[in-house]
Amino acid sequence: MDDEDNSRRMFLIKSLTGVSSAWLVLRLPEIVAAQEHAHHATQSTAPVKLEFLSPEQAAEVEAVAAQIIPTDDSPGAREARVIYFIDRALTTFDKDKQPLYVKGLKELQARQKKMFKNSAKFSDLNPEQQIKVLKAFEKNEFFEMVRAHTIMGFFADPSYGGNYDKTGWKLIGFQDDFYFKPPFGYYDREYKETQ
Repeated sequence: MDDEDNSRRMFLIKSLTGVSSAWLVLRLPEIVAAQEHAHHATQSTAPVKLEFLSPEQAAEVEAVAAQIIPTDDSPGAREARVIYFIDRALTTFDKDKQPLYVKGLKELQARQKKMFKNSAKFSDLNPEQQIKVLKAFEKNEFFEMVRAHTIMGFFADPSYGGNYDKTGWKLIGFQDDFYFKPPFGYYDREYKETQ
């Protein structure tokens, strides 16, 4: 593994610290419900449908997410299908963020048209142009929310949506062995000896 792989991996791992643990605890029941819904959707043979975002809005959000975790020598947000995680988040645990997304997408389009007058949509811009727009837009609450949702969707349990084909887990070297042989720690060993 080269330095570029390590720096990308460290960026993603450090990005996880930006998701407040208090926020996660408060929203845990809704996150679990969203994961359950996504899990059932992935088990279905029917194609996954968007519930909040229109196809046009989804294309724009996916383009932003693809710049947050880009595709290079390894898969990015687009391949991990984080757009479905984001859409589901906006109908469950982050339903209150719907107006932020609607307003944010309008502001993104206005910024993109101001910077590139002949462009119709952010998603139609080339990667360099998209990065220029996002650099001028990154201190925005909408961008921060898309960033948080993208990271969550990239590392979510694949059976619950997002992280398609364990894309995020493979990137950071996470082994999904959800079975650990006891004793888990010294305290378990001591407990078992006293029984």
